[in-house]
Amino acid sequence: MRRVTTVFDSIHVAADPLVVYRQISDPTLMGRWSPENLGATVHQPRESSYVGMEFDGVNKRGFTKWVTRCVVTAADPGSHFAFQVQAIGARKPWIRSGIASWAYHFTPEPGGTRVTETWTDDRERWPNAAVQVFDRIVTGGDTFAQFQAKNIARTLRNVKKQLEAQTAG
Repeated sequence: MRRVTTVFDSIHVAADPLVVYRQISDPTLMGRWSPENLGATVHQPRESSYVGMEFDGVNKRGFTKWVTRCVVTAADPGSHFAFQVQAIGARKPWIRSGIASWAYHFTPEPGGTRVTETWTDDRERWPNAAVQVFDRIVTGGDTFAQFQAKNIARTLRNVKKQLEAQTAG
């Protein structure tokens, strides 16, 4: 059976695309919305995200905590933000490998923005059997695609709730 390597979802947010982009493209803020990410540290000084910018994301699932090294691959204000997870480790990201890519598209709609979040499994060199065993152990029974689909839906609901509350207030 061929494994699913890309999942996505979208939601309407009653806020301007540039406002939504500025929030989501700041990796230090992702911990506000994500069920796993606790935030990030950006390595270089910056005013906004840019292609090539590196950051370390701190993540937690249950009692397990890990750090990822990520590199921004797209930074088009109000339109598209993406990054690749290129390394991972328990305390610092020392295992270098294709892990995952994340992308966010911001499409203007009447009254706001359609935000689409996409996760792509970059573990291309892993044998399918190894992926299936690993995924079910670390996710509690799901494939990573199933697990990330749930995380994406939750993240998008949290983004909507927080950004709409900010723009209404």
